[in-house]
Amino acid sequence: MRIRIEGGTARADEPSLCLSCRHAIVVKGARLQDALVECGMLASGHNRIRFPVTSCTQHVSRQHPSVRDMEEIAWILRTDPKRHQVGFVQAKDLTPKERFVLPEDL
Repeated sequence: MRIRIEGGTARADEPSLCLSCRHAIVVKGARLQDALVECGMLASGHNRIRFPVTSCTQHVSRQHPSVRDMEEIAWILRTDPKRHQVGFVQAKDLTPKERFVLPEDL
């Protein structure tokens, strides 16, 4: 049985978090040790990572869609008081201003 302890000693055999992060640019060479990793969340000029990362507060998995991706595929419920209709429309069919209008904003 494997027990995971938060903040414990990192395992050397685990892959770097940067390999699965949306903010990382990973360039690999022919040999396993040939790899360059640059982090888009660090200050410019100091964004090269020279070691395997085991913990990162800005890690965002590439496997999960971004908020922007989810907004693009979302269906939005709209009401048309003139026609007395309620229905869903795709976010891509609305202008950016129409996408984020809340009743409190009117």
